Amino acid sequence: MGINGKYSIGILLTFVLLAAAMLYAFPAVTLITGIRGITGTNFLITRFIIWGIFFIVLLYSFFIEKESFLLKKEIRYSLVFYLKAVVCLYFICSIGGALLNIIIHLLVHEKISGKLFELTPIFKSNYFLLIFTCFTAGAVEELLMRGYIQSRIEKIYNNSAVGIIFSAVLFGILHSTYGTIGQVVIPFFIGVVFAVFYKIYSNIKILIICHFMIDFISLVAMNFMDIKHLSLF
Repeated sequence: MGINGKYSIGILLTFVLLAAAMLYAFPAVTLITGIRGITGTNFLITRFIIWGIFFIVLLYSFFIEKESFLLKKEIRYSLVFYLKAVVCLYFICSIGGALLNIIIHLLVHEKISGKLFELTPIFKSNYFLLIFTCFTAGAVEELLMRGYIQSRIEKIYNNSAVGIIFSAVLFGILHSTYGTIGQVVIPFFIGVVFAVFYKIYSNIKILIICHFMIDFISLVAMNFMDIKHLSLF
């Protein structure tokens, strides 16, 4: 099998494993622990499952593809550049996401995700779980979506635009388990912004930091916000 075929299988493997985790991790954990519902313990275990998926893909890249996990060489930048890049990306994603959220609410009067109603209470006063969740999302999703999938799609089709759009589409689809249009459209938008940045600047660490910030600030705000106002947030 040629290297492009191995890349294709790796991309499919990554998406299938992540989709399966999004859909079936909680039922599987409930079956194992006997603890029903979304609890802090069950949710923590599902985050370890996400890390497990990352290590499976990492091993696949080393032993099957026989390639470096990150095909794009990381470019180092100054601390000032890191700070500027993270702040700029954060505000682009936050403002753009907020505008998209307003447009979606005006067009379809979308209600808040039922999954968010269930998830919000488990982070109350549990800052270890909150930080670990945000770090898991930032590190694993960026390493897999941008670091792994985007660069391999670009190699297969020899087209950076295809890599950008494809990785962003998968990123949006994986968030569809929240059950709302906004939870697909906004991650797709963020996915495009991040993918373009990664194509231009070749630095996954900045994306991990920014992704962590977006999730952390959002979850902290949710902890102090009345649940009825979450849909507007």
